[in-house]
Amino acid sequence: QVQLVESGGGLVQAGGSLRLSCAASGPTFSRYAIGWFRQAPGKAREFVGIIRWSSGSTFYADSVKGRFTISRDNAENTVNLQMNDLKPEDTAIYYCAAGPWSTAAAAYDYWGQGTQVTVSS
Repeated sequence: QVQLVESGGGLVQAGGSLRLSCAASGPTFSRYAIGWFRQAPGKAREFVGIIRWSSGSTFYADSVKGRFTISRDNAENTVNLQMNDLKPEDTAIYYCAAGPWSTAAAAYDYWGQGTQVTVSS
């Protein structure tokens, strides 16, 4: 079992920054990749980026590449999503998930509760 808890969402103006955190616990979480997804009202859940816990390798969706950065803190068992130059279209509920190295939400076994990010224009 893996437990994930997101934090750090909020309201920010366009062009601003936010950092989301995903705290992981459980005996096996380090075996997984941690993906970030987002879901806007009326839209499907969308892949944002992923990090492999063991190596720190990352991969990003084109829509956030160059603006978002995923990192891990092994000492705190936390994965962070640094979001810069935010745009109104980044408004969504953001989720972290543990699973295989995949961009498909259906592939993930464990999900956090989500945190709201709202970007005003």
